[in-house]
Amino acid sequence: MTTLPDRPNTALLVIDMQRGVVDTAHDLEAVTANIGTLVARARAGAVPVIWVQHSDDGLKYGSESWQYVPELVREEAEPVVHKNYGDSFEATSLEALLAERGVGHVVVTGAQTDMCIRSTLHGAFTRGYDVTLVGDAHTTEDLTAYGAPAPALVVAHTNLYWKEQRAPGRRGSTVGTAEVDFAVGADV
Repeated sequence: MTTLPDRPNTALLVIDMQRGVVDTAHDLEAVTANIGTLVARARAGAVPVIWVQHSDDGLKYGSESWQYVPELVREEAEPVVHKNYGDSFEATSLEALLAERGVGHVVVTGAQTDMCIRSTLHGAFTRGYDVTLVGDAHTTEDLTAYGAPAPALVVAHTNLYWKEQRAPGRRGSTVGTAEVDFAVGADV
């Protein structure tokens, strides 16, 4: 249903699963395993896997904390999008990479739910993409000291509000890892 013409394909986005981003993240082992499952299924189906990697003053490019968690390994042919803002599209090569691959539907995984995941969900949606959030494949750290809800509630709330997103010609949805179908034309 995307509003982007001639873009029937789907891509998997793996956002900011970096050591310094997720070192204290909620349910990290399960989330990492689910992302690993999705990466393997995408690769088996020749679906593009695009890795997004954040850097800023607190997360220095090339540092140990900037590296992806060791359980998730990018293949050489899979592109990396380097970003400095929450929205993975903002001032990056992501849109060009998706256009080259005919992608009009993105499947979103990674960290942090209440920052880069939400920003990318909305960034993709407003740019005309159909956007599926994998509800058991994103996480965040505990920011309750700053007034945020507990991480499990942040994840649950994001899953809830994203599952029914609609706009002319495009939609958002939330599904579990087991429900993701990378086939062209599939609902998820």
